[in-house]
Amino acid sequence: MVITYHGGEFFKIISGDTAIAINPISKDSNLKTTRFGADIAIISLNDKDFNGIEQLSRGEKEPFVISGPGEYEVKKVFVNGFQSISEYNGQNRINTIYSIILEGINLVFLGALSLKKLNNKTKEALGDIDILFTPIGGNGVLTAFDARALSVELEPKIIIPMHYGEIENGGKNKALAEFLKEDGVENGKPIDKFTIKKKELEGKEEEIIILNS
Repeated sequence: MVITYHGGEFFKIISGDTAIAINPISKDSNLKTTRFGADIAIISLNDKDFNGIEQLSRGEKEPFVISGPGEYEVKKVFVNGFQSISEYNGQNRINTIYSIILEGINLVFLGALSLKKLNNKTKEALGDIDILFTPIGGNGVLTAFDARALSVELEPKIIIPMHYGEIENGGKNKALAEFLKEDGVENGKPIDKFTIKKKELEGKEEEIIILNS
């Protein structure tokens, strides 16, 4: 499995010959977007910063779109969506948290979550989390402090922060620095892509991976 980050909450995950796009940025967004072909599109929040399905077409082929709570199975990818809340852009809206299982790895994507705690039913349904994608930027989504507290509670093997804006020259970003400081880690070196196999998760506990966008 190969994970790359395209800014905002936009991720591309490649597993074999299957390409998955999560929260693609629309061409109508003020955020910089990327275009590529995807087999599956997963959308947490109906907002131009996260619902750019038009960026994912490949010739005449269109991605299978998952955009709300429920259970889905596409190309041996198992997805379970759970309703939550976002206050993104100052509006109280439905956000979907996803558990995405492929290659035997459980990826949990919090989307534009603003809730500091999840209810017990949702936490139980998410199961043992291998990789957690969490927003950390505040302003309608979790702050760095709250994201770190929730991450500790969920006990993932790996944490990938997102939704924190651009990394400045010299690798500086306020929200990212605060998130790393909460973990007692002062230096987190960004990488261009993250490649992982199920067996490589053994022994990992809340390891933070920072991806360049």
